[in-house]
Amino acid sequence: MKRVICLLCVLLFLPLTACRMEEPEPSPDSTESLPVSAAPESREPLPTPSPVPAFYHPLTGLPCEEDLSGKRPAAVMLNNLKTALPQQGNGQADIIYELVAEGGITRMMAVYQDPSQLGLIGSVRSARQYYWEIAQGHEAVFIHAGGSPEFYNTKNSKGLFTVDGVNGYYSSRDAGMFWRDRDRIAGHHYDFEHSLLTSGEAIADMLAQRELEEHSGGYSYVMSFADDGTPAGGSAAVTVTVPFSTYKTGVFRYDESRRLYLAEEYGEPYIDGNDGSQVAVTNLIVLQTTYVVLDDEGRVKVGLESGSGWFACGGKMIPIKWEKGSANEQFRYFREDGAALALGRGKSYVCVIPTSRSVTVE
Repeated sequence: MKRVICLLCVLLFLPLTACRMEEPEPSPDSTESLPVSAAPESREPLPTPSPVPAFYHPLTGLPCEEDLSGKRPAAVMLNNLKTALPQQGNGQADIIYELVAEGGITRMMAVYQDPSQLGLIGSVRSARQYYWEIAQGHEAVFIHAGGSPEFYNTKNSKGLFTVDGVNGYYSSRDAGMFWRDRDRIAGHHYDFEHSLLTSGEAIADMLAQRELEEHSGGYSYVMSFADDGTPAGGSAAVTVTVPFSTYKTGVFRYDESRRLYLAEEYGEPYIDGNDGSQVAVTNLIVLQTTYVVLDDEGRVKVGLESGSGWFACGGKMIPIKWEKGSANEQFRYFREDGAALALGRGKSYVCVIPTSRSVTVE
């Protein structure tokens, strides 16, 4: 009887033992029981994609954190007489326009998309009709100190709003827009006409008070930008010499390490008196057009309808065509085949010279 019971116990135990000894087959995704040679092949990690900029700066094409496309820029007239230098705030301009004023002297018009970030700006000088027309192409608030008879005739006949540091409300000390500093640069003493200053803070406050911060409906800046604006098929342009007159010649030297053109005038670096830095731009644009003398003072009328010129970026230069048309129209730039020109992302310097002057490129 004992043998029967033991045999039954053995028979009952065998199935349980068999179940415990049986191993489950590995799942298709498991690698623990696979030989090393059969493990999945390792892969290179995918590169982290560069973040897409939230916005692009309308005047430079550079990435920015705020949408500035609906904001009106400010355009400020800057004195460029040798005795008035250095200018202040010119190095922070998004676009500099330089044209002949009269008698061969030039003035710059500096365009700032966001003046709230600026320091001192000056010295501020008088307006001409054609500077105002260029500012209108940007729908910019025009800031100046006086102006030619032609400009004032247009301003008064059309009831234009401009910010004038010599005539009208903003010329008064109470307005807080302009002030005189005869010692505005350490070690220099300036004549009265070279001493008028403003600031980014004063401009921003004025725009807010006048509710002029926003563009009118439907305005947009038409310029397009490329990550690399070097013109295809361009010729080498390491040093570009731009003669405005017998009084003023601009020189732009390409810095390969920074991929920028460094500006010079009067045989010296063109600097910003706020910090001593040399003005440097990504895009150099030279436009040729007609200059007609208007009066005995040598004031001129500048043709802004259309013409030819040159574009330099990335150390290369190509000939271009340009057009503007009426006072409220923007400049438009084209390659010789008619294709729209794309600028490099960065600041621009636009020289408008007489057709009688020729650019030299080395």
